[in-house]
Amino acid sequence: MNRRHLPGNFVDNPEALFRKTRAELKKRSSTLQQEASSNQEDHRNLSSEFGAMANKSIREFSSPTTDNIHTGPAADINGNFELKPRLINMVQSNQFCGKAHEDASAHLQHFLEICNTFTISGVPIDAILLRLFPLSLLGRAKQWFYATEEKNTTWALCSTNFLAKFFPIGKTNALRGKITSFQQQHDESVPEAWERFQDYILECPHHGTESWLLIQTFYHGLGNSARETMDAAAGGAFISLTISQARTLVEIGELNKNNIKGKITMGDNMGIESRAI
Repeated sequence: MNRRHLPGNFVDNPEALFRKTRAELKKRSSTLQQEASSNQEDHRNLSSEFGAMANKSIREFSSPTTDNIHTGPAADINGNFELKPRLINMVQSNQFCGKAHEDASAHLQHFLEICNTFTISGVPIDAILLRLFPLSLLGRAKQWFYATEEKNTTWALCSTNFLAKFFPIGKTNALRGKITSFQQQHDESVPEAWERFQDYILECPHHGTESWLLIQTFYHGLGNSARETMDAAAGGAFISLTISQARTLVEIGELNKNNIKGKITMGDNMGIESRAI
């Protein structure tokens, strides 16, 4: 028969087609068997779970179990990793609860100061910090830590999330407002005003305000008499000083605690000296 008259499904080598088809059928059969085995295993697991549930009392369904109790993250390290009781006591001596009056930034500072006093050979610092940090928390703060544990896989993430939770933008804005709207109080000396201004800055270390603007804000927040005293101590205009000179002048007064009793002499070297007025 002429090839062009053959049907479209004609095969030159039927034996090869048979072998190919048989291999495909075997492969499909194997896949179906694996799926059936997996389904049987899932069915057994479900049956076991349903059986356990069927034997539970109503009280047991609503009772807490250790399955719902979280612990600190397990460190992925080689060798032993033991936290000494003395170290744990140091961390737990200053615990953070997450209350409105508490300072999350100060808590982190204190925690890191403790952790910077020791090392454990072969143990990554992240593992140490993540293991110790929940021990420094109580109440709402500890609940937050375990509720977000999966997100806090590194210390950088943990500390950032902690500050975002317990030092929210609203609190930051309020503290920045205290800095930018600073005013000297009645009967408050310049050194006392400077000390209070520095306290505001320490309460919000991420205020983001440039040093020159902080100095200017402090100066303009003083009363007229205090500004005149500052100008006299500067030998002219206080705002004509450099940042370093201005800070030194104020801190000379801070050390003396007797208002401003210094005068700045700006020579060729722009030096600063203290003189009685």
